Amino acid sequence: MMPIFMIGTQRSGSNLLRLMLNQLPEIAAPHPPHILQRFMPLAPVYGDLADDANFSQLVEDVCRLVELNPVPWEGVVLDRLDVARRCRERSLAAIHGAVYDVCAEEKRAETWCCKSLANINYVRQIEAYFRAPKYIYLYRDGRDVAVSFRKAVVGEKHFYHIAREWAETQRLALKLRGEIDPDRFLCVSYEGLTGDPAGTVRTICGFLGLPYRESMLDYYRTDDAKRAATSSELWVNVTSPVMAGNSRKFLREAPEQDIRIFEAVAGQVLDALGYERAFVKRGEEQPYTEDEIRAFDAENAARKEALRKFVDPADQMRRDLQAGLLMTVRERQAVRTAAAKMKYPVLVYHLGKPKTGKKGVTL
Repeated sequence: MMPIFMIGTQRSGSNLLRLMLNQLPEIAAPHPPHILQRFMPLAPVYGDLADDANFSQLVEDVCRLVELNPVPWEGVVLDRLDVARRCRERSLAAIHGAVYDVCAEEKRAETWCCKSLANINYVRQIEAYFRAPKYIYLYRDGRDVAVSFRKAVVGEKHFYHIAREWAETQRLALKLRGEIDPDRFLCVSYEGLTGDPAGTVRTICGFLGLPYRESMLDYYRTDDAKRAATSSELWVNVTSPVMAGNSRKFLREAPEQDIRIFEAVAGQVLDALGYERAFVKRGEEQPYTEDEIRAFDAENAARKEALRKFVDPADQMRRDLQAGLLMTVRERQAVRTAAAKMKYPVLVYHLGKPKTGKKGVTL
């Protein structure tokens, strides 16, 4: 299979594009459980994956993460032994590929698309394992991204913090664009996708070597879109047709001071992507002082806390299921670390024939 990875920043239309691609019979594009993003930082917990028990535990945890996804992978059954057998090596990337292969086979698709935009941070591992993967870099005016994040139940809430994260991610993607063969890397803007959906999707299909189908624009009528919309308020818009006028909202919805902050922090990246600045001209950017940044931090934390009161309890409960699994993994590491630091060995009691420890002591 020729895997496809979306990269970029959230709140840039990735769910819209995922649902469009999922309309193609050749592609399986399920809602992402963010396997690499969530498990790559936890890799040390599992130790040497050459050990059968360690690798089996990682397979189990990844499969469980998929099964707890807020938007279920309908009809996909993950047999742990089958997933392990599909891996060409013992790595997280291999397990990721195996579970997506199972999903594609369930749909009888030729390949799959992973919509986890944070994969931009794991391109080295992706390139090392997968054979000639393709990348769709989806980007959006960062100031509109900031407006969207400010309302969302996830992410940062102050324009300073959003601008920093957005700029860093776009720089990674633009750097990758210069390193990957053009036939494997496509840039797609949110503004192009919403302004000319048919034309943009035709370009994407050409890049993927697949025929365009008009049904791609009927994504909002699908059961998949309905499942996503009912799972979280983050995705309620996917049951509506493309919103053509959903750009440059920041001019209507963000205070001038917030826009100035964003442009001061990420103006050069806006320039590189072809977005016109509204207030801070090139060369006029001034760094913020430590006191100003501390004030931004405090406001960011206060906005996050205030928004928690409005989170849908059912949405939070679905998120907590995956969070609970990841907490269990971290606690497992804490137990191992504590045991390793103990001055004396842990006594283990065995049923059956007694075993002898050091100096003939019966355990």
